Amino acid sequence: MSEQIARTEKQLGAIVRRARKQAGLTQGHLGERIHLRQGTISRLEAGEPAVQLHTAMEALSALGLELVIRPRTRGTAAEIEDLF
Repeated sequence: MSEQIARTEKQLGAIVRRARKQAGLTQGHLGERIHLRQGTISRLEAGEPAVQLHTAMEALSALGLELVIRPRTRGTAAEIEDLF
């Protein structure tokens, strides 16, 4: 999986969903790996703001992903898309 940028909960959820599907996992199977219900994975993938950071971090880890913090880039097409 190539590097992806998430600036919102919904974008992070979409990244988790794509990685889960690429790994051939259902929401239920991912939930089993990190000891959470399928509904919790669904809420994470939907970008619901009430999902705990710990849940997101566990899901990323189970999918072989990590969170990287860096300065935000400016003037990208993604920022323009975020406006609409």
